[in-house]
Amino acid sequence: MNPAELQVAVGDLVRSAAARRGADLSPSDVDVVLERPRSREHGDWASTVAMRVAKRIGVPPRDLAQELASDLGAIPGVAGVTVAGPGFINITLEAATAGALAARIVAEGEAYGRGTALDGVRLNLEFVSANPTGPIHLGGTRWAAVGDSLARMLEAQGGVVTREYYFNDHGAQIDRYSASLLAAALGEPAPEDGYGGDYIAEIAQRVVDAYDGDLLALPREEAREVFRERGVDLMFTEIKQSLHDFGVDFDVYFHENDLYTTGAVERAVARLTELGHMYTSDGALWLRTTEFGDDRDRVVVRSNGEPAYIAGDIAYFLDKRERGADRAIIMLGADHHGYIGRLMAVVAAFGDTPHEHLEILIGQMVNLVREGKPVRMSKRAGTVVTLEDLVEAVGVDAARYTLVRSSADSALDVDLDLISKRTNDNPVHYVQYAHARTRSVARKAVEADVTRDDRGRDAFDPALLTHPTESDLLGQLEQFPRTVERAATLREPHRVARYLEQLAGAYHRWYDSCRVIPIAGEPVEDVHRTRLVLNDAVAQVLRNGLGLLGVSAPERM
Repeated sequence: MNPAELQVAVGDLVRSAAARRGADLSPSDVDVVLERPRSREHGDWASTVAMRVAKRIGVPPRDLAQELASDLGAIPGVAGVTVAGPGFINITLEAATAGALAARIVAEGEAYGRGTALDGVRLNLEFVSANPTGPIHLGGTRWAAVGDSLARMLEAQGGVVTREYYFNDHGAQIDRYSASLLAAALGEPAPEDGYGGDYIAEIAQRVVDAYDGDLLALPREEAREVFRERGVDLMFTEIKQSLHDFGVDFDVYFHENDLYTTGAVERAVARLTELGHMYTSDGALWLRTTEFGDDRDRVVVRSNGEPAYIAGDIAYFLDKRERGADRAIIMLGADHHGYIGRLMAVVAAFGDTPHEHLEILIGQMVNLVREGKPVRMSKRAGTVVTLEDLVEAVGVDAARYTLVRSSADSALDVDLDLISKRTNDNPVHYVQYAHARTRSVARKAVEADVTRDDRGRDAFDPALLTHPTESDLLGQLEQFPRTVERAATLREPHRVARYLEQLAGAYHRWYDSCRVIPIAGEPVEDVHRTRLVLNDAVAQVLRNGLGLLGVSAPERM
């Protein structure tokens, strides 16, 4: 009996108990939640269902729990049921029932852990979206790791995900960037509000070298337009390559400038006008966002006819919805909290549901430390530490894992000394080493003639998995699908990383207590063959979990 079957059985017993008392409960009325007890001495599963439905049935919670416990004890595969406190039900499964999970995981392979919580839901996930005016800084690097991992988990729950990069190629920052390139090419100081760093000089020189003619002999404004077009393209090409090398690729690179050249802004304004939410005041066009919870109305088109910044946001949201997104998810930096209210008001103005059709995730800052001190700024970028700096220091796997394993809405200090170590103090090494150890066990099992079957006979006997560390390990394995589902639906990919660390710990403890390979001179028995299946099940779950994080699962370390 697996947990899903146990949930159904408990629900059926609750409805039967209700029917005996003249109460009619539908399946939706009985939400059976099974949780792992904090102490395994209390069983494999615990439920509070008796306390939640007893009042509706008209019976004291503990009495209902006792009644359910008696009925559950008669179900095949249940070894025992106890009642604690005001009505907690603790359920212990027979070893064979619990151990059968190992064979199921091996049989399902990469599919184990996948679910249907978001089946068919079309999700537009926009993340990173760094301005094409410099290399990706640490904040963008964190969103690259978190966003790509989240996309993988959404897909693992059946979601149809579009990974989107919003290419900011419109506005004042591009003007400053092109002016900075021109100044560097001419040997002039960077403009007061421009960009510095060696990369500006590098890009400027590449633009000059690739130009067919003497670029610097052109009139200043004409030359600056060349630097704008080609400089942006060169920088964005670098950004895309850096992300690709980091294991992150996008389905759509959306150009902000297209919103203004294709009429998307005008269409969005027309739609909101049709809906009665726009008005004119002092020559400007305003959106009544205060009607939808914003602290003030917003200017959409200024009195000079120029679109305000929010005009692009309005048009972009509508464009995503028109492209078929059921839900748009935007991942923004720590300085964007003020955007939430106005954007949710825009969503409501279009007739959509805030926080459902549009979700905004805010990420916090990342700081690098070494020997307890902040890492110096990047020479190439001039003012920030970049994605390339981090990868050069610790590698892709350590960088991705470290940036994902903490909740993105909390600030993060990355200890370069720690994540460079090949010790169990380093979380990514700890998890990867667990996988490498499972593969070492499998290789040595072949040498010792330990296989999953015995002369064609299925030798897997889950009833032999009786050691306390095996019970703990099986309990951890069972939690993987639920962990992935919660990580996806709560938009919290760090849950998978923390889960993998718990699984690795359970595996290492099992490895120290239970032998897959018999001691020299002893015969190979079914317990060894059965444990090999459990070993391989752990390997599969570690691979599946690391894959969701975009981190490799090494065969050897």
